Amino acid sequence: MRRALIAMAVAAALGGCSLAPHYERPPTEAAARAYKEADWKVATPSDAQPRGEWWKVFADAELDDLESQATQANQTLKAALAQLEQARAQTRIARSSYFPSLDANASATRERVSYNSPSYNPAKPATGNLFTVGGSLSYELDLFGRVRNTVANARYSEQASAGDVAAMDLAVHAELAQDYFTLRGLDVEQQLLDRTVADYDHALKLTENLYKGGASPISDVQQAQAQLESARTQAEDTRLRRAQTEHAIAVLVGREASTFSLPAHPSEHLQALPVVDPGLPSQLLERRPDVAAAERRVAAANANIGVARAAYFPVFSILGTGGYQSTQTSGWLSAPSQYWSIGPQAVLTLFDAGLHRAQSAQAHAEYDQQVANYRNTVLTAFQDVEDNLAALRQLQLESQSETAAVKATQGALDQANLRYKGGIVTYLEVVSTENAALAAQLSAVDIEIRRATATVLLVRALGGDWQQPLTATVAPAGAPGVAPSG
Repeated sequence: MRRALIAMAVAAALGGCSLAPHYERPPTEAAARAYKEADWKVATPSDAQPRGEWWKVFADAELDDLESQATQANQTLKAALAQLEQARAQTRIARSSYFPSLDANASATRERVSYNSPSYNPAKPATGNLFTVGGSLSYELDLFGRVRNTVANARYSEQASAGDVAAMDLAVHAELAQDYFTLRGLDVEQQLLDRTVADYDHALKLTENLYKGGASPISDVQQAQAQLESARTQAEDTRLRRAQTEHAIAVLVGREASTFSLPAHPSEHLQALPVVDPGLPSQLLERRPDVAAAERRVAAANANIGVARAAYFPVFSILGTGGYQSTQTSGWLSAPSQYWSIGPQAVLTLFDAGLHRAQSAQAHAEYDQQVANYRNTVLTAFQDVEDNLAALRQLQLESQSETAAVKATQGALDQANLRYKGGIVTYLEVVSTENAALAAQLSAVDIEIRRATATVLLVRALGGDWQQPLTATVAPAGAPGVAPSG
């Protein structure tokens, strides 16, 4: 027993060997000093700032309430958290191999020994009882790091799952913010279209009166009627889009669409958007949870190579059994009925038809796959930021030109109405300018929605804003949604 314990201690001391390759984060192309799409000012990171409730930078109490509901009730997030719990359990399962396994057993059997059996003794009855109670202990000596690398693989996979949860949380809240601003933009469009329908209905009645008085032809009435019905169609279609967006929000906050509603907010414009500082490109790798998850999967695959390599070497274990065994219950648990055994065991596979070689090749291929996935995730992360920086810059220019277009078409409409009342032009010109004015106004609202969406997507692309508090620096309506240099 003493020698076995000494051997176990020596083996444990020698257990520092690991066959996994030395791990380093896979290199990626060096990040630029600034993003390509615009000249943005250098960030001043504040790691102590909370990065969870990033949506509060929009200063909208109703959005804050919806985001809070999503945190508590979104079913996609709950599924991701359950998957994380599975990964944590897998880590605990792997870590259990660090410790000995102890089993207890008890049995009572009646058996008959064959007369042709080598153990048959004519001096003893061929039929008898056997009562056994005991236990067994087994412990694998992790000489080649199989257990440690298995635990490392599980731990890195757990960390990757945690990154997946953070990425899913970010995606769900960003999608909710996008849908919310889309819904509010549709409220603006609905108000505009409802007012337009009322104006067109009034114009139709005036045109009908002029026709009845002989001052206008029937074609003017028909054009006014067609214009009114077209505007009504647009208004109804906007109601449909709003209802579907409202249903999407209901799912995100874990509610049934039939019991969920958000009252409309009549307004001429969407709310002012916050300034989002994208910071330095190199900091993106520290912010994005999907990048962190991809890197942890590379580490897990690297540890799995060590597990595959360890399969080429013997598995050393300490095995022990002990208990009581007797043919009669009366002396079952007495000292003479004791039995025990303890000793080392080594198992080495001599032939497996290429199994270990294939497993090693699989582990290396998995590592290469995860490295490629990691690098692709990094590239996609930079693309997301650049896309939304470009979108905010271009949408700002579009907003300025569309504002000018709205002003110009409104002026043209005023002139067309005056010319029509003076009998200089036909009603067709009025209809044409009214349609142009409506299209310009709807396009302006659409640009506002897209700017709000791009702002949300930029925050998401940055991994959730964690810079200085942004509520103190808010861009006025029509200003860029990012912080320009200087």
